[in-house]
Amino acid sequence: MPLQNRVTPTGDIVATPHRGIFTGNRGIIHDPATRTLLSRRWSSPAWLVCLCEFRGKRREVMARRSWTELFFLDEATALAAGHRPCFYCRRDDAERFRAAWETGNDVRDIRASEIDKVLHRERLDRGRKRLHPLSIPIDQLPDGAMVQAGEESFAILRGRALPWSFAGYGVARDDLAAPLLLTPPSTLRALRAGYRPVLHPSAKAT
Repeated sequence: MPLQNRVTPTGDIVATPHRGIFTGNRGIIHDPATRTLLSRRWSSPAWLVCLCEFRGKRREVMARRSWTELFFLDEATALAAGHRPCFYCRRDDAERFRAAWETGNDVRDIRASEIDKVLHRERLDRGRKRLHPLSIPIDQLPDGAMVQAGEESFAILRGRALPWSFAGYGVARDDLAAPLLLTPPSTLRALRAGYRPVLHPSAKAT
């Protein structure tokens, strides 16, 4: 049986055989004896997006009392859920994200911990995913932004809304009713300032 460690764009953590192309964490939120999640869904405001492979290191997933390995379809999914690039295994990407975040949010010399505080306010509403109103039309959103319409999540690529699933993206839709923004607003501003998240290969195939 797959472990409960796959993350949706709404930030939920579920069990599915599909691993995705990125890992990450929110601190320690599992019991290594049973390899199951605790009741809490984060233990740190630093929600990270990490590489699945780094310097040849290998970890047995959820097997020790260290950070809980979570998996994402792609970086757009992780950013929508409220994560940011890791400064350890993704230093260059994290620096690019910080630079774009500073430009987009009109700040300077910001620390990662300060970004985490902003993201923590923007991603949660009384413990659940916070959805935000769209201030611009979908076709003007930057690549990698994500929206929610009803029970479905969508990634934006070249102004088109691609339906998300654990297996990848489907054919673009143009009939979304009352979509709301999943990507935290400060991260959206970083995307508009030039940060380009890594998308699952299925996005380019649609």
